[in-house]
Amino acid sequence: MYLQHMSTELIGLRPALSGDCEQLALIRDEAWLGAYRGLIDGIELEKLIVRRSPAWWQSAIARGVKILVLEIAGEAAGYASYGTCRIAGHRGAGEIYELYLRPSHQGLGFGRRVFEAARTELEALGLEGLAVQVLTANEPACAFYEALGGKLSGKSEMRTEAGKLHLSIYGWPCRSS
Repeated sequence: MYLQHMSTELIGLRPALSGDCEQLALIRDEAWLGAYRGLIDGIELEKLIVRRSPAWWQSAIARGVKILVLEIAGEAAGYASYGTCRIAGHRGAGEIYELYLRPSHQGLGFGRRVFEAARTELEALGLEGLAVQVLTANEPACAFYEALGGKLSGKSEMRTEAGKLHLSIYGWPCRSS
């Protein structure tokens, strides 16, 4: 009897590939609509969402942007993008720029898994500590980062056509300290 090899790995994390661009755009669209509807003006939200087309993701991957894809049963279910921190006062730290999951996969522990994998990748790059910016009005996201041990380390704002969005900055020390 011939048995074909079958993978038992149903959940995995891997670097983004050019073939992921459609899924990355869809994940971000779904996550943004779920998280920011009612927090960001509807027209402004739509404008912010359409900026991240599959072509934008293709360009990001080609430029070497670090993106981890959460894959569940062969389907992309979330992602994190990360790199050197761009936030003033966090020199030498890493930053998770974005961490989004499809709404159907939220609240199941996958976000923590993606966060920890991105944090480990940042530490492997020699970056000391970690920072994340999150929309202050997005209480579930703030609670998520607080539950992961993040400490509020500052405030920031982002200007949009509709006005200012207030951001909270969460920080984590280097784990080897």
